[in-house]
Amino acid sequence: MSTADQTPEATLLVVDDEPSIRELLSASLRFAGFSVLTAADGHEALHHQSGSQIDLVVLDIMLPDMDGFEVLRRLRERDPELPVLFLTARDDIKDKVQGLTVGGDDYITKPFSLEEVVARIRAVLRRTHPAEGEAPILQYADLQLNEDSYEVHRAGRSVELSPTEFKLLRYLMINAERVVSKMQILDHVWDYNWDGEISIVESYISYLRRKVDSPENLGITDPDEARALTPLIHTKRGIGYVLRAEK
Repeated sequence: MSTADQTPEATLLVVDDEPSIRELLSASLRFAGFSVLTAADGHEALHHQSGSQIDLVVLDIMLPDMDGFEVLRRLRERDPELPVLFLTARDDIKDKVQGLTVGGDDYITKPFSLEEVVARIRAVLRRTHPAEGEAPILQYADLQLNEDSYEVHRAGRSVELSPTEFKLLRYLMINAERVVSKMQILDHVWDYNWDGEISIVESYISYLRRKVDSPENLGITDPDEARALTPLIHTKRGIGYVLRAEK
């Protein structure tokens, strides 16, 4: 069955005044299984909302007629539960903080990775539109993370994590098999305002490895079961870290 014959995973609205970004995002998101509407400004976005059932909006902050924060306010007047992911410049911390403060569900920085965009959209949809009777669970290999209950399990065993460790693991999981840099981790896990040493990332990766990849800390005493536990968190020297089940 072709992608065009499948029922769309969700209907998305992409709002950006740059034609190249609209085209790139819409083509990639359709390929990923979504139905996609596009708008070049805030008024066009509001027009689409009037005529279509939209599940999530990818919204640029800088628009020609009104800023993204005003668009969000007007969208939410009509649909208070509508999820919105902001598009923002990579270095504009003020926009990132304001975007989440005014009610955005997440943000994506420019230039962006298409894989991360898809992963973030699906993570927000899981939180805001969970399947009936189903908990919003991220899973990779034998690792599970429940975003509602803040529970983590590896190889069927409970893993106790601090709030920061939980956020770090979640970020690695939504980017599974994709290398993320220390700066990307700082940006997404330490709430955009960390002014300490970047070595904090190395420290927390180390904490997480001991809890997630160590048979001893997981309470695994059987030698065969311990040998079967595949390390998941890997360092790519000079680049960053990746969650991957390497054999």
